[in-house]
Amino acid sequence: MATIAENIQTVRANIAAALSGADRAVLLVAATKMNDADRVREAIAAGVDGCGENRVQEFLEKDALGAYDGCPKHFIGHLQRNKVSKIVGRVDLIQSVDSAELLRLIEQRAAALGIVQDILIEISVAGEAQKSGIAPEELSTLLSAAATCPHIAVRGLMCVPPIVPEGGSNRPYFALMRQLFVDNSGKKYDNVSMDFLSMGMTDDYTDAVAEGANMVRIGSAIFGRRQY
Repeated sequence: MATIAENIQTVRANIAAALSGADRAVLLVAATKMNDADRVREAIAAGVDGCGENRVQEFLEKDALGAYDGCPKHFIGHLQRNKVSKIVGRVDLIQSVDSAELLRLIEQRAAALGIVQDILIEISVAGEAQKSGIAPEELSTLLSAAATCPHIAVRGLMCVPPIVPEGGSNRPYFALMRQLFVDNSGKKYDNVSMDFLSMGMTDDYTDAVAEGANMVRIGSAIFGRRQY
């Protein structure tokens, strides 16, 4: 069985192949859900660019153990409004902001802490009712709202596309995200920059990279399939 370090080398090689020579850095965020502090430390030692947690309680428990020391911390799951105070100021990037109300609560908490919280806007790229994210046509409205929040910095976009049976099936969704990213890169909003396009997980990250992702969130391809 391959080690975590060997798996990370394989993922990076696959990313390089998907880039097809394009001069674009791709950040590798380890999706660390259901992996203990020692396994997180192993991934960090092997050179991941960030660690992303889906669940607030799991993040808090591992953070208290120093699991993420020396590595940027991302929150990549659905953030409930009553958990905002537990995450703002404790992670480097919240990847899953999907409403004006959540923006308001993050702004309020960041202001109280005297910080600027980096976030990504999550897009519901396929319109799946069971998933978080805003519709693509709502993006300009939410960016305008973010422009009024001096303690928030929007750093880009994120999506979680559908689970599909065939490789390549998500490429149209990734292409749509890339177009949204490019279109909004040229617009002038206060507190908004299009630095990161976070898309692609274990089953589709090479397609995401080929379509323009510069950040991927990889769990199983690093740590092995989770046992639920």
